[in-house]
Amino acid sequence: MSSLRINECIKWLWAASEGFRRPVVFCALTGALNVCVSLFFVFVCKHLIDIATGVSDDSLGTYIGWLAGCMGAQLLLSVLRSRLANRTEIRLRNELHNRQFVHLMESQWNGREAFHSGDMLNRIEADTASVTDAVCRTIPTVFVTVVQLGGALYFLSRLDMRLTGILVFIMPVALLFSKSYVRKMRRMSREIRETDSRIQSHLQENLQHRIIVRTLEYTHRAVEKLASLQASLQGQVFRRTDFSVFSRSMVQAGFMTGYAVAFLWGIFGLRDGTVTFGMMAAFLQLVSQIQRPMVDMSRQIPAFIRVFTATERLAELTSLPLEPRGKPIRLDGSVGIRIERLHYAYSGSEREVLAGFSHDFRPGSLTAIIGETGVGKSTLMKLILALIQPKEGKIILYNGQEEVAVCPQTRCNLSYVPQGNTLFSGTIRDNLLIGNPDATDEDMRFALHTAVADFVFSLPDGLDTICGEQGTGLSEGQAQRIAIARGLLRPGNILLLDEPSSALDSQTEQELLKRLSGEVKGKTVVLITHRERIAELCTESVRMR
Repeated sequence: MSSLRINECIKWLWAASEGFRRPVVFCALTGALNVCVSLFFVFVCKHLIDIATGVSDDSLGTYIGWLAGCMGAQLLLSVLRSRLANRTEIRLRNELHNRQFVHLMESQWNGREAFHSGDMLNRIEADTASVTDAVCRTIPTVFVTVVQLGGALYFLSRLDMRLTGILVFIMPVALLFSKSYVRKMRRMSREIRETDSRIQSHLQENLQHRIIVRTLEYTHRAVEKLASLQASLQGQVFRRTDFSVFSRSMVQAGFMTGYAVAFLWGIFGLRDGTVTFGMMAAFLQLVSQIQRPMVDMSRQIPAFIRVFTATERLAELTSLPLEPRGKPIRLDGSVGIRIERLHYAYSGSEREVLAGFSHDFRPGSLTAIIGETGVGKSTLMKLILALIQPKEGKIILYNGQEEVAVCPQTRCNLSYVPQGNTLFSGTIRDNLLIGNPDATDEDMRFALHTAVADFVFSLPDGLDTICGEQGTGLSEGQAQRIAIARGLLRPGNILLLDEPSSALDSQTEQELLKRLSGEVKGKTVVLITHRERIAELCTESVRMR
């Protein structure tokens, strides 16, 4: 993946912060006001010391009141800023999570995922956290730091311009803004984030398939691979930390030298009588107010670099093309599928999975598609669902009154039951309502009966029986039948079934086909199978070679 230029990253951050810029600006202004109060606090402290030492004859009570007011204002502004930053950050994080999730769910699919699901989760979680922290905390902090630095330098220059120039000259902050430093930090941060994504992908995949890993006695190798990835990540983090610490140490040395210069200047001034105790206290506080923002700035540079890395990784997700959007196109009545000279090859492959395939799945028919593994049966299903697009040919939905080429907007006419266990964690009721959120208990009972899943009502909790991840707690055959019932609940008039009886015994399989053909009125049913006896129970069959 190519890296984005800094100006492109800034544009992405600007777009991502839409709707949250006002509270971020208010947070920055609150911090700036706090800085103004702190600078006034230095002024008040100087006068209190001058009053106590007899240099000034101003009212002691008045300045004590100002001191208390400054302390109270600083506390109030600090609480307000922290509260506002926390609220804005969690709202922005939720919004970015939502945007990324929606974009990924609606992105086009070309037959192969562009990113591993663990990598996508890592980007959505970790990189989004980096971005929100930057927008809600780092950027306001930098603004406040600049205000604090400017204000402190101004007040210090009013006391002694020469000392101000010396302090600015000996603090090598420019080191952290050099092109070589930024480029190297960006490269290191990118490597760390990519390795972290690989670790999460490895963890997710092995936990998801831990039963297979255990039965194949592959656990020790999975652990070894994790240890290898962790060692790589550890080395990358150590190298970036060492480089960052060395760079900051150079800046810190300049800060320490600056403080020493100011302190000795005050000592000699006190000895010679050119500096009062109040002036020296003010000098030391102002130098501290210059050094602290400098230190903060030196810490924010690596943070900004990490943010640009996170922005690049999130921008790669949002760059995935979306499916065409539009109003759903629903055909009334019984709907057929006419396929004309269909050609398709997966991206990156020259071999055509489908070459000139044609067939008419008549309205209301029950058709079996038979063929060996790899001949394109499941690919045909995905083409009908408009998940992928053919190289040549047409797929038409028709009902006698109108015809329309398949597209994402015609998906409302289709119900799809993929091969394998596709249940979500939750109750059986929750899984069925995914097919039709408005389904009644009677609708669910009918669908379960048609799918030969009446066993649900003999379970202690019935429809409210809990299913674990991927249907844990149910047999493969039970989970498969519940998935078929979920498909039957969907309002579409075309039902696509991919190996719907692969986990069923012969008797249950025959009963399922009998009920599908007898009780599903008006629906066009297309099912994939490799069993010849299934084709004999259907009204039509198509053999793919």
